[in-house]
Amino acid sequence: MAITHNLGFPRIGKHRELKTALESYWQGQSSADALHEKGRMLRHRHWAQQQQLYWVPIGDFSFYDHVLDMSVTLGNLPERVRGYRGDALDNYFRVARGQSQPHAKHEECCASVAAGEMTKWFDTNYHYIVPELSADTRFSLNAERLVNELEEALQQGVQAKPVIIGPLTYLALGKAKDGSDKLALLDALLPVYVELLQRLAEAGARWVQIDEPILTTELSDDWRNAFRTSYEALVAAPTQLLLTTYFGRLGGNLDLATALPVHGLHVDAVAAGDELSAILERWPQDRVLSLGVVNGRNIWKSDLNSLLDTLEPIAANLGERLWIAPSCSLLHVPTDLELETELDAEIRSWLAFATQRLEEIRILGQALNHGRDTVRAELAQNQAAVLNRRRSSRVHVPSVQQALERVTPQWGRRRSDFPARCSLQREKLDLPLFPTTTIGSFPQTTEIRRTRRLYRQGRIDHTEYRHAMHAEIERCIREQEALGLDVLVHGEAERNDMVEYFGEQLEGFAFSRYGWVQSYGSRCVKPPILFGDVWRKHAMTVEWVRYAQSLTDKPVKGMLTGPVTMLNWSFVRDDQPRSRTCLQLALAIREEVQELERAGVQIIQIDEAALREGLPPRQSEWQSYLDWAIDAFRIAANGVADETQIHTHMCYSEFNDIIEAIAAMDADVITIETSRSDMALLNAFDDFAYPNEIGPGVYDIHSPNIPGRDEIVDLIQKAGQRIPVRRLWINPDCGLKTREWDEVLPALRNMVHAAHELRELYYRS
Repeated sequence: MAITHNLGFPRIGKHRELKTALESYWQGQSSADALHEKGRMLRHRHWAQQQQLYWVPIGDFSFYDHVLDMSVTLGNLPERVRGYRGDALDNYFRVARGQSQPHAKHEECCASVAAGEMTKWFDTNYHYIVPELSADTRFSLNAERLVNELEEALQQGVQAKPVIIGPLTYLALGKAKDGSDKLALLDALLPVYVELLQRLAEAGARWVQIDEPILTTELSDDWRNAFRTSYEALVAAPTQLLLTTYFGRLGGNLDLATALPVHGLHVDAVAAGDELSAILERWPQDRVLSLGVVNGRNIWKSDLNSLLDTLEPIAANLGERLWIAPSCSLLHVPTDLELETELDAEIRSWLAFATQRLEEIRILGQALNHGRDTVRAELAQNQAAVLNRRRSSRVHVPSVQQALERVTPQWGRRRSDFPARCSLQREKLDLPLFPTTTIGSFPQTTEIRRTRRLYRQGRIDHTEYRHAMHAEIERCIREQEALGLDVLVHGEAERNDMVEYFGEQLEGFAFSRYGWVQSYGSRCVKPPILFGDVWRKHAMTVEWVRYAQSLTDKPVKGMLTGPVTMLNWSFVRDDQPRSRTCLQLALAIREEVQELERAGVQIIQIDEAALREGLPPRQSEWQSYLDWAIDAFRIAANGVADETQIHTHMCYSEFNDIIEAIAAMDADVITIETSRSDMALLNAFDDFAYPNEIGPGVYDIHSPNIPGRDEIVDLIQKAGQRIPVRRLWINPDCGLKTREWDEVLPALRNMVHAAHELRELYYRS
């Protein structure tokens, strides 16, 4: 009998209940008890939904981030928050976001501290809080959260499988602040893991899922040897271990993974289907093999009949040693398709969200264990949907495919190199040293969201909507002028999301209403569904930017989302190469760039916030991705005159190892996140002479903390040690839509004052 199970489930709730509860708590409007109760309610609901499978994960729920949860479990919190005398939950949020709820009785909790550095979880749009390590790091077990959740689940009658991050992945994800060898901490870390497994076994755990996704990356011999050492120690614990990999192929780690002394191994059979034969050849006869057969990262229905053709002979061989599951945690897909009653019926029939993925696993398990006839109706319905999508004329547009064939290498090149362009742009724009700007969006107030909602519902007409948006744009321009910013933006009041907004105006996209996915903490995104060939129907941004520019003599940036970010932050069709879809997006954005230029816009920012997260887990495969991704950006950006200044923006990613590719984008100005890392992300510039202009972010907009003028001056001076000051801009590290005006204005005022101080300092010198 094949065993069914899941690796993880979305935490936020099908109506984003966790988001609401978190933000209420952070604003001091609800208690810690209320937040904990909401967490219990969501966990119990999600466990009940998953009980159609045999094993149900516990420990995958989090109030902010599962990596931060692991740091708490291992007793590894930053020195700056140790010794806190208040509630442990408040201290947790201090690490996550710089401060927690403003309790009167625990004033420490709202005192600002530096939030933990945040970056992307492998090649996803999920952000995790980076573990902070040093040669002096000591670990100590805090198993209370996991043990309590395990006891909750067992009391509910759940076949509970605790989920933890493995020791090697935890160390690999961490950052050694003192430059020490992270692997040297393994000897101190392993006893804590052994103790944790012992505690879980005592609490009733029979299996523990131990996630080691770094096995799908390229490992040095030291790290490979560390895997052997670690699991020889951990397997002695009195519980069975399911070593879990995902997001890619095992590649050169295949022999290592299949030889480790664990009781079971999970592999991502969606990403690594071509490795199944080799894995089966090497797999010991007394161990469990878990296959992730439905896609945990995308939302297209699985072809269940085709999967059964593959699985049936494996099941006949392995029997109950075959487990089947999604490829990875379902954290990366929306919760339930049943809510999407407004979605186009045909496109809806092609989709499966997290709840439907569970049903796919249940159907596969039923068919494997009791025969296909027992689920004949379900399999027939699935086959009809798969064939309908494959044959649909809505997916393929001949004119779009023909347009791709007309693209030439010249489309990706500017007319002149950067020094020549830079001279022309400086003469035209006449900006001061250390020019100040923002990344694009300003606070999305309740009134802005209400106006968009009324317009979407047809309760106000376009004239009224346009008038309301113009009023918001004017407010934004006036506030920026009062602050003294040098390059302004229109504020993006009309945009619900930086990808969804553009997708709504392009052909080839569909949109859910409740398809929310957690990005970090309470921040949720609703990725568009990119189902077919993409083309641009009309101008998307020109009206708003033209109106903003009419209000001021200062330059106003045109704000666009780049093709690679549109791709990586959408649920992308899987019936053609991603590179081809990205090129379609690039052509659509190129048309908008050229129309903005014709409208007189002198600066155009094309955000590529998601460039790095598209990198495959294996570094040997990076160049292939970067080649087509950088080409797509250049085709989108480079159809303009030399005098037009092109900006791009990237946030919360490690850039150092792809700095040459970023330079190859040839954007005139790049803005990046550096504030949480204290400019450490600029270390790449020690060895690489970045040729163009750069704005290292000095204001961490993902924290409510307001940066001081001296702090900003210090950050820019650190940047000036690596980059000529004539090429430095001053800006926040991301858009401001999630912040409040009473946070944004003092922060930007400090930023502008810092720029004036720096100008005086450097002009004198």
